[in-house]
Amino acid sequence: MDSNDVREAWADRSGEYSPTYYAHYGPDETSELVRSKIARYAGTDARVLEVGCGVGRHLAALAEAGFSELAGVDVNDDALSVLRETYPELAAVGEFHASTIEEYVQSVETDAFDAVFSVETLQHIHPNATWVFEELARVSSDLVITVENESGEYGTANHVDDQLPLYYRDWRAIFTELGFEEAESAERKRDTVRVFRAGD
Repeated sequence: MDSNDVREAWADRSGEYSPTYYAHYGPDETSELVRSKIARYAGTDARVLEVGCGVGRHLAALAEAGFSELAGVDVNDDALSVLRETYPELAAVGEFHASTIEEYVQSVETDAFDAVFSVETLQHIHPNATWVFEELARVSSDLVITVENESGEYGTANHVDDQLPLYYRDWRAIFTELGFEEAESAERKRDTVRVFRAGD
C-alpha cells in the first residue's frame, strides 16, 4: 500500500477499529495515563492536540479533568460525527478537523500547542510521509507523548487484519533527533509510552 492507500483505508474504516467500535469502549487507562502526563508536565491550561483523535475518547478524559484548550484531527469524517454525539461537552470546548495529519499539520503555526500526543496512530504513518514527525515537533512548544507499538523490529512492518500496515519505529531516536529530550518511558503489554520535552 502507498501512503494514499493507507489514509483512504482508515478514512473508510468500518467494523473493528471503526469509530463506533472505539466509542463503545470510551476513555480507558491509556486516556488517564495521557491526562496525568500532560497535567504533570504542562498543566491543565495546556493547549493540547491529539493526532488521530478518532471519536475523542482520550480527549474526553482531559475535558472531564478541566482541560479546555483541546484540538483533534482525524482522517475519518464519521469519527468526528460520533465524537459530537458521544461527547457533546468535548465537542463544545474542542476544535476538531476532518483531515489527514499530513494536510492538517502543515496549516498549524509553530508552537501552536503546548502538548501533542498520539495513541497508536503514528505507527501507521507511511514511510513516504515521515516528514510529518518533524512537523509535529515544530507545532509543539513543550511536550510530545507517543503511545505506540514498538514490539517489532525497527524498520519493519506488520499488518492489521492482514491489510493495514503498522510500521515499527524507534520513537526515542526520532524525537530526540528533532531536539526533544525523553523525560520518561514505560513499556506496556501492547505498546510503549514515551514522554518527550522540548530541549533548551
